[in-house]
Amino acid sequence: MGAPIKDVITYDDFEKLDIRAGRIVRVEDVPKSKKLVALTVDFGDFERTIVSAMYEDRDDPHALEGLQGLFVVNLAPRKMAGIMSEGMVFEVGYEDGIHPLPLVVPEFEVPNGARLS
Repeated sequence: MGAPIKDVITYDDFEKLDIRAGRIVRVEDVPKSKKLVALTVDFGDFERTIVSAMYEDRDDPHALEGLQGLFVVNLAPRKMAGIMSEGMVFEVGYEDGIHPLPLVVPEFEVPNGARLS
């Protein structure tokens, strides 16, 4: 791989990220898009819609339904193809050309909403 390490950030910068485990309860195709899906993710006390270009990364994003993953939940909302995305899913390898991208998951099941520490 050999990609250079990005610029150093402070611990305070890292601490601003709210990364939580969540369960993907629904994966829906985004109308008028060939690459986007809308994930409905259960974080225990709340649900979020997270839009991701998963059709670029995998053949069947719907296979992720029921899986837990790690998500940034305090990213500023952003409208994508008319749908408000309220976070970001962690996948590994996009910049390195890995296909399909592996979803970042907890080692074992944890309560939805558990925070990265």
